Amino acid sequence: MVAVARLAPSVFSSRGFRQYFLGQSLSLLGDGLRTLAIPLFAYHLTHSALSTGASLACEVGPFSLFGLVGGSLADRIDRRKLMIVCDAIRCVVMAGFAVAYALHVLTMPMIYSGLIVISIAAAAFLSAQSSSIPYLVGKDRTTEAVAVLIGAENFSNLVMPTLGGALFAIFGHLPALIANAATYFASQLSLMRIKTLGPEHVHGLPSPRQVSADIALGFRALFADRGMRAQAALAFGFNLFAFGGYSILIPFLKTGFAASDREIGVFLGVTAVGAVIGTLFSTVNARRWPFGRALVVAYLIDALFFIPIVLTRDLWLAAACWAASNVAASFEIAQIIGFRLRVAPAEFVGRVMGAVRLVVLGGMLPGVFIFGWIADHRSAHLAMSIVVLGFVALAVVAFCTPAVRNESR
Repeated sequence: MVAVARLAPSVFSSRGFRQYFLGQSLSLLGDGLRTLAIPLFAYHLTHSALSTGASLACEVGPFSLFGLVGGSLADRIDRRKLMIVCDAIRCVVMAGFAVAYALHVLTMPMIYSGLIVISIAAAAFLSAQSSSIPYLVGKDRTTEAVAVLIGAENFSNLVMPTLGGALFAIFGHLPALIANAATYFASQLSLMRIKTLGPEHVHGLPSPRQVSADIALGFRALFADRGMRAQAALAFGFNLFAFGGYSILIPFLKTGFAASDREIGVFLGVTAVGAVIGTLFSTVNARRWPFGRALVVAYLIDALFFIPIVLTRDLWLAAACWAASNVAASFEIAQIIGFRLRVAPAEFVGRVMGAVRLVVLGGMLPGVFIFGWIADHRSAHLAMSIVVLGFVALAVVAFCTPAVRNESR
């Protein structure tokens, strides 16, 4: 199956990938609404940057930790069934949010608890997803496949926040919650039509001892690879600042630009244009340049365009700069994930990706709380300024690191 995929002119020549892509595109449209609905609801309820960021932390923390177990599951059990179960769990939680909101009983503790469940399901889902990509399209086309999936995500982020901002202004948050639950259900239906997503040999649920051994194996493979090890360390730092900045974005726009909910939706839509362009650029130009050199140049461009965001008081100039930064950021993400899937051994790719995910996402949780605290107790503008300085410093470090700059696999 892999050998046939390598001869194919496009990742979409795989029927399984086409069906999978359709289902995930529907699900991602709902996610695009949720990424606006939940933070906005949290901010309106608490008017606190830290509380708003905590909703993001409830997704990031369990996601990064359970990714280790998810990697073990993805390498041992039927990935298609695992993904269907995870989508069913997320559908039920979002439907519960919608019902609670309609009854006027939805509270922040309920949101935090539900997001933790969603994040655990998402960790197992993503582990199965990433492991299935080389199985469906072959290792040589992993970057292209990752790029089109990220492109679908960024397209949803382009369309749905803008549409969501208008929906919130007219109808409130309920339509976004209902739509998100419905798209997870649609994703389940799409996955049911796929024959298999691997692995080649299904072993059944692992025992606790096997899970521990799988986790150790994933970390050994990660730290034994010089290129992956260096990139993971940098990604930890970038995620600390990136998610810290994203978690305070709504307070930053509200306090610094007096932005309305509708304007925030449009802002996110504008910035997503850059993300879409970045993933398209990565798809068209995948593997045309040495991986490491392309990556460090993208890091520098990302940091350069991020600087004006804290220097301007024009909301739309800030949106344009954030969009330009996103061009580079989306290119980076597609290239890095494609690289990891290429170099990780096929028989335990899920376990390696789980270990990498814990390391690189480890920076997100402290970033959310650190910059949320600074935004609440000092100012959102100061917090975002520190984020910008961190980005610039890490981009320079990446350029000066041979293990990153000279990577050519």
